[in-house]
Amino acid sequence: VLRCLGIPTRVITNFNSAHDKNLNLSIDKYIDMSGNNLHLSEDSVWNFHVWNESWFIRRDLGSFYDGWQVLDATPQEKSKGIYQCGPASTKAIKEGDVNLDYDSPFVFAAVNADCVTWIRYSKKRKERIYSDTRKIGKFISTKAVGTNSRVDVTDNYKYPEVKEISFKISYSQYKNSLLDDRKILVTAV
Repeated sequence: VLRCLGIPTRVITNFNSAHDKNLNLSIDKYIDMSGNNLHLSEDSVWNFHVWNESWFIRRDLGSFYDGWQVLDATPQEKSKGIYQCGPASTKAIKEGDVNLDYDSPFVFAAVNADCVTWIRYSKKRKERIYSDTRKIGKFISTKAVGTNSRVDVTDNYKYPEVKEISFKISYSQYKNSLLDDRKILVTAV
């Protein structure tokens, strides 16, 4: 319909799409001390989810938020009492401006939530045992104009993930570094 009105519109596919039911920006999984799933959260991760983007000027939010806006024709949650989603600015999503109207927190979580596993010891005590900050929002894509090629638009939604750098040293290097620290401590006293 929007294309018929002359508004640029495209289909977007998000792989590993988070469905953050409680809007805490994480997908929580609870297990007991034996590792059994407790099914305490309605959060989920979908293989993919599809929505539309349309190009709008945002006088209501300010010109910074002009550009592509997320519109989901198949929302799974109510927003302001009705099933709707958007228009959420992709710039707001990328910048983490989750306090804006039009479902920005929900879309932010869909592409950038953390997957967190908790051990629940009691109703009042839980402990985070695992967190994956990279699983959600992979290969966010649209179709190229005039071909069937995929265009990656992930950078429109989120900044590149920080790569972990592992430092591996031998035991003898570690031991020597402790001796060096001891020498510094003794010298300082």
